[in-house]
Amino acid sequence: MPDTAAFPDREFDLLVVGAGIVGLAHALAGARAGLRVAVLDRDTRANGASIRNFGFVTVTGQAWPLTWDRARRAREVWADVATRAGIAIHHRGLLMAARRPEALAVCEEFAAGPMGAGCRVLAPGELPAPLRREGLLGALHSPHELRVESREAIPRLAAYLREALGVVFLPRLAALRIEPGRVETPQGVLRAPRIVACPGTDLVSLFPDAFARRGVTLCKLHMLRLADPGWRLPAAVMSDLGLHRYRGYADCPSLPALRARLAAEQAEHLANGVHLIVVQGEDGSLVVGDSHHYDDTPDPFAPEAVDGLILAEARAVLDLPDPRVTERWVGVYPSGPDDAFVEAVAEGVRLVSVTSGTGASTAFGIAQEVLAEWGVGAMP
Repeated sequence: MPDTAAFPDREFDLLVVGAGIVGLAHALAGARAGLRVAVLDRDTRANGASIRNFGFVTVTGQAWPLTWDRARRAREVWADVATRAGIAIHHRGLLMAARRPEALAVCEEFAAGPMGAGCRVLAPGELPAPLRREGLLGALHSPHELRVESREAIPRLAAYLREALGVVFLPRLAALRIEPGRVETPQGVLRAPRIVACPGTDLVSLFPDAFARRGVTLCKLHMLRLADPGWRLPAAVMSDLGLHRYRGYADCPSLPALRARLAAEQAEHLANGVHLIVVQGEDGSLVVGDSHHYDDTPDPFAPEAVDGLILAEARAVLDLPDPRVTERWVGVYPSGPDDAFVEAVAEGVRLVSVTSGTGASTAFGIAQEVLAEWGVGAMP
């Protein structure tokens, strides 16, 4: 149980409920501003979406303007804190492979638009291995992304916050009720003038009316790890299906034509919410995904057919003739019509939820905004 007896006054400058990436981002922003910060979580350690994702900090393709701006700022925080916390950055950038003329047109339109700075479209002869030149018409290259191994990065970030910045962690401590200036727990009351609730996939314990009002449900996704294929990715890889799903491409004039063709040629992929992301770890293994199925209580099952759709898309884009799956898992995250929301649920209390699966990409940017609203720290 948490050692709350070590803090007899149980008073802090900032209390963060939830030790996932959204909570840790707020703890980092508060600690860097000189606040005395405590993080409480009902679990011993983060074990949800924060460690089950790609570790892919995505800028290109995020929705204009707010999510894109948050992702740009979050990428800079990641680059800085990774060095300080001993978190390895495994590769940088994005290659959005185009399999169809309509997809190539979307890439060209995006590169010419306001979010395309630094991006360029590669011709087939410029595509780096292991992308398959046969069958690809080109690729959008973005230099803006970076990739960490989430299951390693989140514990190291928490350790850095605790050891270098003095953040107090109170594991296995549930927040039963949050009111202005106080958090009730089974071990007593903790107090702070600023409280941030980051409940992740728990949509019913704290402020359920806010989640219901915003139409938030849960999304389940399939993830796979493949054995080292014997080559190195120069960047994260996506494909035509990603252009369909990522909101940052929504205004490209060619997108409706691409969506119509995908509906005709890959209807099963669309029905299962499949799009392709491939990233690589230091050991050479590939993390590949993913799919999207929505329910208030997602089932825990992972049909092989869905994994087959994901692997088929990966093999269409990469030189991956015989992928060997070494690990499978499912992730669950809150999903709603907005990419994220921050709600002032009471005086000095903010409910923060990323409802688009972009927590790793945007949480640091959101935390800057929440603390700045309280006059703590400064927006870059």
